[in-house]
Amino acid sequence: MVKFMINNKKYEADEGETVLRVLIQEGIDIPYLCYHEALSSYGACRLCMVEVIAGGGKGITTSCTLPVSEGLEIQTETPEVVQVRKVLLEMYLAEAPGSKKIQELAKKFGVVHSRFTDFDIEAKGDRCVLCGLCVRVCSEILDVGAINYAGRGTNTSINTPWYEISSSCIGCGACAYVCPADAIDIIDKDDERVMETWHRTTLKLKECVDSKQYFATEKGVNHVCSKCPDLPEEMKDLSPDSRMRKIAADFVLKPRRE
Repeated sequence: MVKFMINNKKYEADEGETVLRVLIQEGIDIPYLCYHEALSSYGACRLCMVEVIAGGGKGITTSCTLPVSEGLEIQTETPEVVQVRKVLLEMYLAEAPGSKKIQELAKKFGVVHSRFTDFDIEAKGDRCVLCGLCVRVCSEILDVGAINYAGRGTNTSINTPWYEISSSCIGCGACAYVCPADAIDIIDKDDERVMETWHRTTLKLKECVDSKQYFATEKGVNHVCSKCPDLPEEMKDLSPDSRMRKIAADFVLKPRRE
């Protein structure tokens, strides 16, 4: 354990823990877009800036990439940090004018209007902030890599290779789940799932043999089964709800030892 200070208050954490994780755990309010606890730290959105006062290189830096260390002292609300944060939020408002979540986040930290009006958002749409969470969850967690950054400069976007229907996407929806800007559209219609944002990549849905409800894509189920070879065969055709009911029923009906 190492001892350090945040906003003049003493804290302890495991060596190597990031400052942002400590801030979140301690309920200290700080904005962020590109961080998720299940993924590696990235430092792309810059919103989680803090100012290092002592115990490290002094100055403003991203808390998601800053490890705690003995004697570290940081401040989260210095005038410099607040100013940087507001400018960034103004830029995100201009970059993602169609995202209600970005509007809500900006308003929470005192930013309602943006001075920036010349952002070219045609390539990526009016909700994406290019935080990269969708790219990283698809690569780091799913090991699929169906999407990535494309283009350069103002034409940068996140999409499928060559902007074409993806042959590797499994339709799991993890990208939409982690997106902080609600910028990814997925539509389930009849027995198909359409990944609207990824050039309408379309996948067949799998029907639960118990409930007769569609619960995931066939490709997604096959991917999970390949990663979990010990999954009982009878579980592969059941939705999560049906699996829970089966496990509960098996437990209740299991003979008890006298």
